[in-house]
Amino acid sequence: MTTISIKPRRTALVLIDLMPRIISLDTRPNTGDQVLSRCTMLAERMRAAGGLVVFVRVERPNLVDQPPGSELAPECDPGPDDLVLVKRSVGAFATTQLDEQLRRRGIETVVIAGLVTNWGVESTARVADDLGYATVYPVDAMSGLDAEAHEFAVGYVLPRLGTVCTAAELVDALEAQQPA
Repeated sequence: MTTISIKPRRTALVLIDLMPRIISLDTRPNTGDQVLSRCTMLAERMRAAGGLVVFVRVERPNLVDQPPGSELAPECDPGPDDLVLVKRSVGAFATTQLDEQLRRRGIETVVIAGLVTNWGVESTARVADDLGYATVYPVDAMSGLDAEAHEFAVGYVLPRLGTVCTAAELVDALEAQQPA
């Protein structure tokens, strides 16, 4: 069991590329639908704990019309206090105001999940670490383009950047911070 120290009001859940065209890819070890389900559950729990939820979706640069399925999946259903950002790069920081938005809200910890592990999630994780955020990775709330790439990221790369856990362990940590 992983021990997670988290202050929900200083934490943002950053969900990467939960879009129909990405969710429908053949991802491993989890399907896109499994990742979506875990991510939306984590979003509900993060909001309930007083944390920030950020949805980041990608648009291809220099295209007037984006490919079908480029919108957020309907299940995401961003709340009024959630942020929705559009990136035009692999990671969520380079072409958005994510860092500025997080700092303005006093965010210290970033939980990163979504699709796909070895692209948008890992790219975002590396920059979050470079920027000095504490990072947490619920590895069953992400998936790679193949299982080997996912396992390399969650077994080798992400543990060197922050805390690797399961979605259930993250929920336990959030609930431990709730007043009785």
